[in-house]
Amino acid sequence: MNSRMKNPAMVVPEAMNALQALAAATHKGGVPQKTLDLVHLRASQINGCGVCVDMHPRMAKKAGETDDRLFAVAAWRDTTYFTDAERAALALTECVTRLSDRSDPVPDDVWKEAARHYDETALGTLVMSIGLVNLWNRLNATTRQVANPHARW
Repeated sequence: MNSRMKNPAMVVPEAMNALQALAAATHKGGVPQKTLDLVHLRASQINGCGVCVDMHPRMAKKAGETDDRLFAVAAWRDTTYFTDAERAALALTECVTRLSDRSDPVPDDVWKEAARHYDETALGTLVMSIGLVNLWNRLNATTRQVANPHARW
């Protein structure tokens, strides 16, 4: 398998710096890193981004995440591994990632549950982090970036 081109973030001047700056900001927004890792993996699973489905669990494991939780992310509703706050973040992730799948992309009940667990700054962080991982997924999938199991994430 070969990619169509280099990742656009690598070839468009200043794009990588902007994406890295946004990522850095989301890591300071009050959402636990473990939650962000789960959110990134779930969005990447939905979008079929091989690079990110390969990378995010590796990064999460290095940060102390368990195999049980990583293996269960795709079926998070049917397991007991996740906190209520993580479940709210995962539900929000699915809605934001699948905007066109319903007439009300982010239903009030999903938003209210997320708002019950996260303050406004953390909610903003979640929404931006979900949007950012969706952008990476789209860049990678469009250009058919190849997952690299030998990369040091």
